[in-house]
Amino acid sequence: MRHFADLRDGTHGNGAVTRADKEQLFAAAVAYLDSYARQTLDEINAALLLGTGSVTASNLVRSPNGDLMATWTLAWPEQEQANAQPVTLQAFYGRDFHHPHLRGGTVGVWPLNVFSDADAEAELPTLRAIASADLHNLVFQRDYRIIPAIAQVSGRGETL
Repeated sequence: MRHFADLRDGTHGNGAVTRADKEQLFAAAVAYLDSYARQTLDEINAALLLGTGSVTASNLVRSPNGDLMATWTLAWPEQEQANAQPVTLQAFYGRDFHHPHLRGGTVGVWPLNVFSDADAEAELPTLRAIASADLHNLVFQRDYRIIPAIAQVSGRGETL
């Protein structure tokens, strides 16, 4: 709700309107994300790469075209030998974007290994992430008004 309300209201976070204010919020978000991004990649390294990988993180950087980004990567010998990209998590705030986003290096395909009800239940966070991302993209293909809960003004005095 908050994400789409920000689009509707032209704000981000707690009412930030200017690019400078939104960039300050983004810098704080990157700092908050750092330990969780590293934890996520460390977990993959421990469980799947048998500790052979290495996690690196960039500071917040501005590209020549004005985008801001911070990137966390996990590289390991076999990936490097295969000339493949590392596992990547990236927080980015595009120059022309209303607000920041998260992405991966190759987002769009998630593994599906469901063989029981418990397996299916364990996929709930992934399903939520996919559905939220899809809805997010649909809003950007059209606009926030395709989301009824955001398009309607609540008469109950609710805040998002």
